[in-house]
Amino acid sequence: MKVSPSLITAALAGLVAGTAMSLLWARLANDTMLLLVAFLLLVALPAHAFVVGFGHRHAATPGAVDAALLKRGLLWLLCAVVAVLVTQALGG
Repeated sequence: MKVSPSLITAALAGLVAGTAMSLLWARLANDTMLLLVAFLLLVALPAHAFVVGFGHRHAATPGAVDAALLKRGLLWLLCAVVAVLVTQALGG
């Protein structure tokens, strides 16, 4: 399965991660192993798949910044923060 990261997939991954972790954090606070597994499945794996991608790509020039990756990462983070704030405001 080929996953092509885009701004839309990064935003969706951020919304899912922010919402899921804000809902599960209080419930799993006393169970470190379940919290770790939930973090890996709901934050790390989607972030890698839908923000970074699984394909191997070389930058055009060594030391250059990948602007598309930077945009996807910042959008993912922004959407996750917005999802956490909305979930907390709604009493989740």
